[in-house]
Amino acid sequence: MAPGRDEPRRYEGGFAMRQPGVGPHYHEMTKYSRTEMRNLTTWAKEVPTYKEYDNPLDVLELPPPQAADGMPIFEAIAQRRSWRQFAPEDLPLSRLSQLLWATQGVTTQIGPHSLRASASAGALYPNETYVFANRVADCDQGIWHYDVRGHRLAQLAQGDFATPLAQACLGQSACAEAPVVLAFGAVVDRCAWKYGDRAYRYIYMDAGHMGGQVQLAAVALGLASVNIGAFFDDEVNNLLGLDGQQEIAVYLTAIGVPG
Repeated sequence: MAPGRDEPRRYEGGFAMRQPGVGPHYHEMTKYSRTEMRNLTTWAKEVPTYKEYDNPLDVLELPPPQAADGMPIFEAIAQRRSWRQFAPEDLPLSRLSQLLWATQGVTTQIGPHSLRASASAGALYPNETYVFANRVADCDQGIWHYDVRGHRLAQLAQGDFATPLAQACLGQSACAEAPVVLAFGAVVDRCAWKYGDRAYRYIYMDAGHMGGQVQLAAVALGLASVNIGAFFDDEVNNLLGLDGQQEIAVYLTAIGVPG
């Protein structure tokens, strides 16, 4: 007899029991317990917290971000939605500046340590932020890297990447229609030198923190956004110039005026 409305369906074990594979195995092998701290051995020497490009095509100084006033946080939470249709309007550079700062910008300095807007395990900040500028006022089309310390952009490639990016994201048209798409790519050893194999957990968590932060910032600016985790890894890595091993694309967010 099929389960009725009042009778919950019963399963013989969860997904991890029915579908053994790399996911459950990784989770099991990187568990912490009171008797064993697995995979805490370091992989490499400590890696610098910041990534900079020596010879970018161009450098664009961003307008100073605002750190006061704005929409109350609980109102922004109540209004947060994933949105996939965008109006054909350019995004002001000041809005992009505010989004980048709210996602990963420096918020305070404690001694030699620069603390950022989003949380990060061990304050290691393995995820770098890249910008696909489709239609941003006073900013050339292309792919840019966010220089956190300087609060500026370094241009890595010129041209219109809207269609290739959408194709790399399983045909999701939001990536082509949005005036800007942020891509988060992790420098694995920046986290793994301290946390070993468990670092991948923290890399994904940190990207999630950033994705939540940028969506709330978008709401506060009257913008719409959608976080994207479904993409062809190698294709997005190639667009960003990442090797897919030591540096990996993790997450993306498309942002614009709601359409």
